[in-house]
Amino acid sequence: MRKIYTAANCKTVKFAYHFVRAFILSGFCVLAVNTVPLSALQAQSKVGTTAANFLTIPIGPRATGMGGAFVAVANDATAAFWNSGGLSRLPSNEIILAHSEWFVGTKVNWLGLNIHLGDDDAIAFSINQLDYGKEEITTASEPMGTGQQWDAMDIAFGISYARNLTDRFSIGGTAKYIQQRIWNESADAFALDIGLLFATDYSGLKIGMNIANFGTEMKLSGKDLLYPIDIDPSHAGNNENIVTSLETKSWTLPLVFTVGLGMDVLNTETVQWTAAIDAVYPNNQTSYLNLGTEITWENLLVLRTGYNSLFKESAEEGLAGGIGVKYRLGAIDANVDYSYMQYGIFNAISRYSLTLRF
Repeated sequence: MRKIYTAANCKTVKFAYHFVRAFILSGFCVLAVNTVPLSALQAQSKVGTTAANFLTIPIGPRATGMGGAFVAVANDATAAFWNSGGLSRLPSNEIILAHSEWFVGTKVNWLGLNIHLGDDDAIAFSINQLDYGKEEITTASEPMGTGQQWDAMDIAFGISYARNLTDRFSIGGTAKYIQQRIWNESADAFALDIGLLFATDYSGLKIGMNIANFGTEMKLSGKDLLYPIDIDPSHAGNNENIVTSLETKSWTLPLVFTVGLGMDVLNTETVQWTAAIDAVYPNNQTSYLNLGTEITWENLLVLRTGYNSLFKESAEEGLAGGIGVKYRLGAIDANVDYSYMQYGIFNAISRYSLTLRF
C-alpha cells in the first residue's frame, strides 16, 4: 500500500525540493568546471590527474551487465556505490559479495550490507578493495630476489544512510574513508557521495542523480621517503645524517556526477523488462553515456545487456552482457550473477556476485 503524506510533511517536501534544485545546480557546476577547459584546450587531457581511481571501477555484475546504466535503477545493495538514494527503497535487508579479475593480475572485491531501520530509513556498510597482490623484491645487487616481497592495495570503507522523504522521492549519502598503499607508503582521504532517486507516476519511470567522491586530497607518505642529508656540505664537522622527508604532491579524488533514467518497459507476472540510460560527467576524462537493459523471466532467470562509455574519448570499454539466477533457500532469497564486458585492446572483464536477501 502506498504511503500517503499529509500536510504535516510539507516542511520535509519543501526542504527536499530546494535540496534537489541545489543538487542539480551543483552537478551542472561540476560539469561546467570540467568540460569548459577541455573544450578550450583540446590538446590537453585530464586522464591520470586524480588519485584513487579505483573508486571509479564499476561494481557488481548486475550493473555492469547493463553497461553501467544503474543510477536510476539502484535497487540492490550496490546502490551504496551507484546511488545511495535507492537503499531505503529496497524491500528487505540485503548483503552482496562481488568479485572480478581486473587488469594485470589485480582483483576487485566489494562487500555491501544494507539494513532497514524502519519503513523509510536504511543504513548500509560497504568495503571496496583493489588488491594488486604481492611480488618478490629484486635489486641491482640481488637480481634473483632478496627474499622479501612488496605489495599494494587500495581500499575504501563506506557507511551509507538513506531515507524516503516522500512516497516517490528518496535521498541518501555515503561517507567514505579511502586509503592507497604501496609497500611502505600510503595516502588517506575522506569523501562523500550524495544520491537522489525520484519515482515518477509515468509507467515506472525513475530519475536518479549521484555525485561521488567529493572529498579531501591524497598525499603519499611513509618511511621510504625519509633520507639522510647534509644540509651544509661546505662545512666540515656538522651532522651529515639529518633525516629529511621527501614531500610528494597532493592529488584530488575522481569526482563524478551522474544523472540517469530507468523505466519498466514491461511488468507482468511472467516477464519484467527494465531499460536505463546514464550520462556520466567525470572530472578526469571526457563525459559519456551508458545504456543498458534487463529482462527477468518467471522471477528466476535474468538476462542483461548494455553498452558502456558511449561517446567517451579513446574508450576501451564497450559491449556488456550478463546473466543471473534467482532461487530461494528457506527464508533467504539468493541471486547468483555474472557479467562480461569488452575492454578493447585489454582482456575482457568477468564479474561474479552472490546476493542474499533476508
